[in-house]
Amino acid sequence: MAVERNLLISLLKLTKSGSVLIENVKQDSHVTTSIAGKLLENLQKEGAVYLKNGAVEADSYGRLKIAVRALTLGADVESVSNLLHWQEFEEIAAVALERNGYVAAKNVRFKSAGRRWEIDVVGCKRPLVLCIDCKHWHHGMSPSALKRIVEAQAQRTRALAESLPSASLKIECAKWKGAKFVPAVLSLVHGSFKFYEQVPIVPVLQLQDFLNQLPAYADSLKVFTRNFEHLRHDL
Repeated sequence: MAVERNLLISLLKLTKSGSVLIENVKQDSHVTTSIAGKLLENLQKEGAVYLKNGAVEADSYGRLKIAVRALTLGADVESVSNLLHWQEFEEIAAVALERNGYVAAKNVRFKSAGRRWEIDVVGCKRPLVLCIDCKHWHHGMSPSALKRIVEAQAQRTRALAESLPSASLKIECAKWKGAKFVPAVLSLVHGSFKFYEQVPIVPVLQLQDFLNQLPAYADSLKVFTRNFEHLRHDL
């Protein structure tokens, strides 16, 4: 278990900038050639890495799979989180949304109620607008910290809903007559809660299942319903 965990951590560290020689991974993790070969072959079968000409590559989704696997083997959450690019989380969310028929936008910035706001990822699929906050999660997060995260995302989502229609905001739902805006928090690992104050907290590797089920139970979540067609004459 410790041997595999060490190799996974080395992979995360060394593939941050792209492909890396397998020999370098072996040396960094202090794993024997035979064991490193077997572990890497297993990771390739799982779609986490790609092996070619003595090198190993991992895309954003593969690196997230490696990270989650390392955590299940007892790796420290903060250490693993620090080895992931912040943008990898956002990219995974955007790709998942697009594969499920959403039009996705990252780092959506806007003004509302005299303030500047930003939402990590916004996915639009009529009539839903899913507003995602990407968080590097920590085991044992206190209820008060979780409450702050959820409330902040709900405020951002409400602010986005109230900012539309807007001539300056170029997102898909701005073309609609109205929408249901759903706040959500995307986490690296499982936390103590699946929902908090009706806001879903979704582990990144369960995002596909969440998107599959969202249309069926969206109305049971915290939703900000907005009809802005009648406001367009003010633009």
